[in-house]
Amino acid sequence: MSQADSQLRYPDQENSVSPTRALRTLFLTLFLRGRSARGLQVQSAPKSVGRKLFLTLLLYALVGLIVLAFRAQSIMVLSAWLHAMTFIFLGMFVASSAGEILFNREEADILMHRPIQPRDLLWAKIRVLVEVSLWLALAVNLAGFVVGVISPEGDWRFPFVHAFSLVLEALFTTSCVIMVYQLCLRWFGRERLDGMMTTAQVLISITAVIGGQIVPRVLFRLDGSDIATTESWWPLLLPPVWFAGIDDALAGSGVARSWVYGLVAIVATLTVLWLCFGKLAGDYEIGLQTLNETAPKRKSVIAKQRLLAKLVNAPPLRWWLRDPVERASFLLSAAYLVRDRDVKLRLYPGLAPILVIPFMMIFQDARGGDREASGFGLAIAFGYLGLLPLLALNMLQYSQNWQAADMFRAAPLAGPAPLCHGGRKAILCFTTVPLLLVLGVLLYFMRSTMPWYLVLPSIIAIPVFAIVPNLRGHAVPLSQPTEEAKSAGRGASIFVTMMISMALSGLALWAWRGEWFWQFVAAETCIAILLYFLMNRSVEQARWSSLE
Repeated sequence: MSQADSQLRYPDQENSVSPTRALRTLFLTLFLRGRSARGLQVQSAPKSVGRKLFLTLLLYALVGLIVLAFRAQSIMVLSAWLHAMTFIFLGMFVASSAGEILFNREEADILMHRPIQPRDLLWAKIRVLVEVSLWLALAVNLAGFVVGVISPEGDWRFPFVHAFSLVLEALFTTSCVIMVYQLCLRWFGRERLDGMMTTAQVLISITAVIGGQIVPRVLFRLDGSDIATTESWWPLLLPPVWFAGIDDALAGSGVARSWVYGLVAIVATLTVLWLCFGKLAGDYEIGLQTLNETAPKRKSVIAKQRLLAKLVNAPPLRWWLRDPVERASFLLSAAYLVRDRDVKLRLYPGLAPILVIPFMMIFQDARGGDREASGFGLAIAFGYLGLLPLLALNMLQYSQNWQAADMFRAAPLAGPAPLCHGGRKAILCFTTVPLLLVLGVLLYFMRSTMPWYLVLPSIIAIPVFAIVPNLRGHAVPLSQPTEEAKSAGRGASIFVTMMISMALSGLALWAWRGEWFWQFVAAETCIAILLYFLMNRSVEQARWSSLE
């Protein structure tokens, strides 16, 4: 970092590199090592994205093995599925990480005083985002490169053409997210940027998940026949189909329709890049300049503070938060969940896929008429709900103001237990309980004939899932430095939670169809109570870990 700093300071020296290259090295180093030196050992620090994200890349590669089921399909269908999965993972990563990388207050204090063009700064950040995105994309498509060669229409050209389309898709996805931020700056101004960025990231995450779910369903019929190359106009609305058209045009059937899709992909990518680095680059510069400006608190913010205080001091929260330290941790966590830009940009986009999937499952189940299959979507939906606090607590522990958490150690506290309890209860109150109520109201107005009691196993598991991050005193709210690498691994975390959710829901359905459902609920309740008692004891006995 000192070398890159000297290169930025003295750009006219004979041996210095370009500012763009030095910035790219700087931001990639920050991505690999984080923004904190606490506990960092240079000898063991990762030197590449592959070493940093090895487990995440391995999991993505295992997910990509699903493509083996498409080995008999056409290149168009195979590539569309691969690009749809890539679109989901890249969309979630970029939506979760872009806000932290693009708008960081700490680096703005340093870089804005140097002779750096905003276009160079923006391009350096995009290069890092695209580089990490390509690692993730290659992991997901690793098996797809082989399947594309051995498929009926495939040959040796497919890996090279598909690699080219993946690079275009990574550039398109990253540039789209950044363009959304720039448009928010232009249309709504810096005063409303924080709220608009959170909303935009949530919408992008939801779009990525829904788009990835829709594309495979509409590209081919149940009998395997391809409908992506018909005369229909609607595939032009699906970005994964555009990039799949490149593969099919150059390494597949080569029909005219695929050439049109590929042309749309290239034109769309070039257009978005031109908007980011041409028309809207000045808006990014304005956003950086005003990033650290302190705006007066609006009346709505003051009203929210008073409302939180009233809620904590009124039943039932007053009965639930008897410990004053738990109450203070609850208020602190709630305030960050409601007001802090950094926490909102990390938390809500990361939770968006988990929030949208339950609704998709319920509506899909409601349309089905098969009594034997009825209830599957309902059980899966509430299974995701049970895992919501686990993901939220894992993300709440990171903050750009993590140094302030050292005050926790200066307080007369034997361990982090009350802080963990307060943060966990805040997550339950502001994320899990509201979604539970919304899903309950939705089921009531749908007048569904589905067995509602299938949700009980997932609800019973909520307290156990919620306390898992706090085992041994971990996941103290707002106590860890922000690292973009954590954001890259969120897609993997979401996938793991999906598997756990499906397993629990599958057991519940099996018990229901075997007519021993209530025995299963009773056994699960006893096991949940025992596990919660043991886990809570582990949290209570935890002591502060070393700072090194």
